[in-house]
Amino acid sequence: MYILKHLKLVFYKKYFFIFCLILTNVYYSVSQEENLDSLINTELGDHIDYTIATFKATRVINGQSIERMQKGDLDFRITHRFGEINTGIYNFYGLDYSNINFSLEYGLNNWAMFGIGRGTYNKTYSGFLKFSILRQSKGKKNMPVSLSYFSGMYVNSQKWLYTERNNHYSSRIAYCHQILIARKFNKRLSVQLTPSLVHRNLVQYKEDANDIYSIGFSGRYKLINRVAVNFEYFYVLNPNKNSVIKHYNPLSVGFDIETGGHVFQIILSNSTGITENIFIPETTGKWGNGGICLGFNISRVFTIKKKSL
Repeated sequence: MYILKHLKLVFYKKYFFIFCLILTNVYYSVSQEENLDSLINTELGDHIDYTIATFKATRVINGQSIERMQKGDLDFRITHRFGEINTGIYNFYGLDYSNINFSLEYGLNNWAMFGIGRGTYNKTYSGFLKFSILRQSKGKKNMPVSLSYFSGMYVNSQKWLYTERNNHYSSRIAYCHQILIARKFNKRLSVQLTPSLVHRNLVQYKEDANDIYSIGFSGRYKLINRVAVNFEYFYVLNPNKNSVIKHYNPLSVGFDIETGGHVFQIILSNSTGITENIFIPETTGKWGNGGICLGFNISRVFTIKKKSL
């Protein structure tokens, strides 16, 4: 009997010792983790951690993104749209039609960039400026969103249709102004809100408005390491229901594929227009009846001016 009691006592002491050892290790681990968190917070207290790669390019699909070119970097961009698939087999479901835009975009400094372009639609020349105003960050400076301002100008260089009348050069010009507000929620999901104003000095019909107000909704979701899906929708706030030509809100979906120094994007959109003055107010395709077109964007970045360390 005595031996049994002695064995039980030894058994309890053994497990009590193990229990105390586990508690000690847990306390030590928690203490070390708290010290590490405290150290990180202390370090971040004097450091601003800016969010990067909210989107992978300066455009989501057709519309501008919050991103801009870094100082000294040049982006050569090729944008291509085929025709609407509901045009049938005669036009090879839109593939016989081609609308192309070439552009160069350059980073002036750490907060501004500019771009120039030439498109086949209306033989349009374009130029724009984009300024970063706020950048999403944490640490010493906590900013929940990024904010930029975009201003574009577009010139129709087609020959005058009616040469016998007095044509003004200003009639060729259109403008776009946008506020870009974006947030990257995590490494996969980014969203953007884009209030926009498009002004056209001359419109095709007297029923059409010169000023078009819209708000864009866009986002990006990263699927795997080098592939992401993008969406983009612009809601026109003052559509003219009496217009001779029926217009629709532009809706686009695209897939980003990163291949080394290139970003290749394949898209589906109900707009064959590429520049803001066309795809926001003048989209004539409708998703419901097959008025969508296939397209792609190719972006290649070159470093023109090396960054100093």
